[in-house]
Amino acid sequence: SELAELVNIGTLFAFVVVALGVIILRRTRPDLPRAFRTPLVPFLPILSVIASLWLMLNLPAETWIRFAVWMLIGCIVYLAYGHSHSRLGRQEEAGLQ
Repeated sequence: SELAELVNIGTLFAFVVVALGVIILRRTRPDLPRAFRTPLVPFLPILSVIASLWLMLNLPAETWIRFAVWMLIGCIVYLAYGHSHSRLGRQEEAGLQ
């Protein structure tokens, strides 16, 4: 059940990010080609964010702690890998040698 709760909070967080991304991209980049269009923007994405956050808030505190730890670990791995494998990182490395 603990793993299920962790999967739930991760999936709900992804839904929140996608719904916010729909709103932001629709406003900032209306010229982008889209494979499909979301109806009732921004009403439907805002409703999706509210519903997902409500479900997230009803999960136990231990789930939030585990989620925060996994997000922190993920961000550290992402930043460490990205720094050494990014184009900018490779350019800096080439310039130093």
